[in-house]
Amino acid sequence: MTETVEQILEQYIPQNKLAEVKRILYGHPSTPLGIEYEDKNFEVKGWQMLSRVHEELRAPRLVRVGLIQHSIVAPTTDPIQNQRDAIHNKIKSYIVQAAQYNVNILCLQEAWPMPFAFCTREKYPWCEFAEDAETGSTTVFLAELAKKYNMVIVSPILERDSADGDTIWNTCVVINTDGTVLGKHRKNHIPRIGDFNESTYYMEGNTGHPVFDTPFARIAINICYGRHHPLNWLMFGLNGAEIVFNPSATIQGLSEHLWPIEARCAAIANSYYTCAINRVGTEHFANKFTSGDGKPAHNDFGFFYGSSYITAPDGSRTPSLNRHKDGLLVGELDLNMCRHVKDIWGYRVSVSYSLIIRCMYRIMYKIIMAISLATVHCVTSGV
Repeated sequence: MTETVEQILEQYIPQNKLAEVKRILYGHPSTPLGIEYEDKNFEVKGWQMLSRVHEELRAPRLVRVGLIQHSIVAPTTDPIQNQRDAIHNKIKSYIVQAAQYNVNILCLQEAWPMPFAFCTREKYPWCEFAEDAETGSTTVFLAELAKKYNMVIVSPILERDSADGDTIWNTCVVINTDGTVLGKHRKNHIPRIGDFNESTYYMEGNTGHPVFDTPFARIAINICYGRHHPLNWLMFGLNGAEIVFNPSATIQGLSEHLWPIEARCAAIANSYYTCAINRVGTEHFANKFTSGDGKPAHNDFGFFYGSSYITAPDGSRTPSLNRHKDGLLVGELDLNMCRHVKDIWGYRVSVSYSLIIRCMYRIMYKIIMAISLATVHCVTSGV
C-alpha cells in the first residue's frame, strides 16, 4: 500500500462527513502553509499549528520546524564513501529547500547518512560509517549549512567516541545556527526484537535526558525505540522541552499500528510538540541474515514506511508525509500552546509527583534487594 490513511479517508469518506471524521481522528485541523510540492520522488507539505488562545499581553512564539524523511541513494554494496557522499548530496538539496521555506530547526531521521544495516549483525563494513560527533565529516558538512542558513540542525549519526575507547553510540548531534555543536544525546533505549537487535553495535546511552536551549525553542530528542518508553518522554518534559523530535527507523508489520499513536500521546501527556520522523524504502544487503525468530533468512530489513508527522500539545496533528517517497514536512508552531494546554487542563497542578516517587522507590527497593540477594548467593555458592 502506498497511500496514507489520510489519502484513503479523502478517497472514500463522503465530503459532507470528511471534515467531522478528521476532527474526531486528528483534532483541531492544521492550516496549510501553501508550500505544497510533489513529484515522483519527493514531496513538500507545510502546516501551521497555532493556539486557539489569543493572549493580550504576549505575542505568539512562532517557530518553523522541518522534518526530512528519505531513502538511501547508492546500493549497500558500493564503497562506504560513495554511499555517504550520495546521501549527503541529496540531503543538501532538501536542506536548501527547507531554508527557502524559512525553517528554523531541522531534524533528520535516525542514522540518516547510512543504510540501517544493524539488522545484518556484520561489523564491517558498517562500523566504518561511525564518526566523531564534533569533528566527523557529517557534522562538518551540516555545520556549514546550519551557519549559512541560520538554522539549527539535529543530526542523528552513528558516533565513534575515540576519547572513550573507540566506543560506538547511536547519537543525535545538535548543531547551532553558528555552525558549532550545541550538544549531543545518545539513544537511551536499545531494541532487542527481531531484526532490531542493535546491541550488536552499541548499548544504552549515558547522556540522560538533555534539553537544548536553541535560539528558537527548547528542544530534546527521543531517538527511535525510546518512543515506546513513556518515562523517557516524561523526563524530557520535566526538563523543560517545548519540542521533542523522534528520529526513527521502523518498518511495516512490526510497529506501524503504534506509529501514529505514541508520539501523539506523548505530546498530550507532556504538553509539548512532538515530531516523528521515519525513513523510507527497502534496503537490500548482500548477505542473508536471520534473527532467531523462526523466519527464513532474508536480504532486507523490511519496508520503511515514512509517514512523518507533527503533533501539538493539544493532541491535534498534521497529516503524514507519504509512505514511499522522500519528503520535507514543515510545521509552523506556536510555542505558547505548551503553556496554554497546561493552564487549561491543569496537568501540572493535578499531578502528584511525590506519590509517584514513593511508589517508584518501593519498586526499585524490591528490585535492588533481589539483585543483592542473587549476588550474595552467587558469591557464597561459588557460582
